[in-house]
Amino acid sequence: QVQLVESGGGSVQAGGSLRLSCAASGYTYTNSRLCMAWFRQAPGKEREGVAGIYTGGGSAYYADSMKGRLTISQDSAKNTLYLQMNSLKPEDTAMYYCAADRTPCSPSGPPGEYDYWGQGTQVTVFS
Repeated sequence: QVQLVESGGGSVQAGGSLRLSCAASGYTYTNSRLCMAWFRQAPGKEREGVAGIYTGGGSAYYADSMKGRLTISQDSAKNTLYLQMNSLKPEDTAMYYCAADRTPCSPSGPPGEYDYWGQGTQVTVFS
């Protein structure tokens, strides 16, 4: 059973940066291959993927709405996924979730394809 715990959210002024972390347990990077992704959901809106990665390597996925402002990365020694967010905008305000899916999987897959979810971390961007 994969367990995910996000941290790093908060309130930031527009133009600022935040780095989200997702600590994973219940598997190890060396023994498992997963798709791991960040999703977000604003009030009244559907959950959408913003970035994803395959732990076995390959290109990362970034949503067009945030492309150029995000960097997804992983630290296999710490079993941790990161999302660096720069040049934040008020419309980026949402709950951000970390998710994992066992292979076969797609880093750009929709929320319904992901089996494991964290509890979310709130990001609020004020102007």
